[in-house]
Amino acid sequence: MTAISCKEEARMTDGPDRDFWLPVSGFDLPRFAGLPSFMRLPFVPPGHPRFKEVEVGLVGAPWDGGTTNRPGPRHGPRQLRDLSTMIRAENGATGVRPFERRRCADLGDVAPNPADLMDSLARMEAFFIDLRAAGILPLTAGGDHLCTLPILRALARDRPLGMIQFDSHTDLFHSYFGGMRYTHGTPFRRAVEEGLLDPRRVCQIGIRGGTYDREDRDFAAAVGIRIVPVEEVHARGVEDVMAEARAIVGEDDTYVSYDIDFVDPAYAPGTGTPEVGGPTSWQALSVVRQLQGLRIVGADLVEVSPPFDPPGGTAFLGVSILFELLCVIASSAGPSAEGGAA
Repeated sequence: MTAISCKEEARMTDGPDRDFWLPVSGFDLPRFAGLPSFMRLPFVPPGHPRFKEVEVGLVGAPWDGGTTNRPGPRHGPRQLRDLSTMIRAENGATGVRPFERRRCADLGDVAPNPADLMDSLARMEAFFIDLRAAGILPLTAGGDHLCTLPILRALARDRPLGMIQFDSHTDLFHSYFGGMRYTHGTPFRRAVEEGLLDPRRVCQIGIRGGTYDREDRDFAAAVGIRIVPVEEVHARGVEDVMAEARAIVGEDDTYVSYDIDFVDPAYAPGTGTPEVGGPTSWQALSVVRQLQGLRIVGADLVEVSPPFDPPGGTAFLGVSILFELLCVIASSAGPSAEGGAA
């Protein structure tokens, strides 16, 4: 847990409207009651009079137009919201109380166009451009992994970002089905081509499973992306791998993208393209805690697919990962306590 400034500490304890920004406690309202918002936070959509006061915005991206096999992540944000009522005020492992460090709110969902892929990408980009203009750091719940591309288009308008990606797939392929360039298997190829990511500051962790060819690996090697296969994660351990990842992205602006299929399907079966041999749920949380100290400008959790996980265990793991990301963001460089970029 990092030290906080006197200004932050004062804001945590003082102020007539402090309670507005705190989640509803399970001591005050049972977790099964009330309208669900992300982590029981206030609902402050664009246009709300307090929108520009938000520092970290939780956003739903209910869209899976880039899915190439088993659809369903469009339903992810709704289930993630429901399961997030189990999140409490303090991280039991790190002691961080993120809702007292940053003004957090549920900003609602990006409204996609399920009949038009390109229009949906444009809508998402415009939504996140508005967040960036307001100085709000986005924490997004997908949706399939193509959702990350328009977010990067919004956040990397001035210069390319670094990225740490937790995934079982590289998502670096050129195209699918004879030239379809926009699927959940291509977003980071496009992001490098468009200058949104600095490939020398990109680290992909947990990659595994069968493949059609080595096109994605060859592209990564050609541009300087570091791929850490899951075998290396198991052999070296989380701390060693994450130390390398932190060194790769360095101290400059970094995006974090977390595909739930990074986790072994024994712990996260509710996803469209599962791959066996992955990390445990404990390791899934541990890798996020090792992001402490990075300058994170945005993050997402994608590919939770409720139709393949009726009991909701995958979604609960997903919101637990989102909470860990929020704890790291709240105690790292990012939006200042007065709003805007630090």
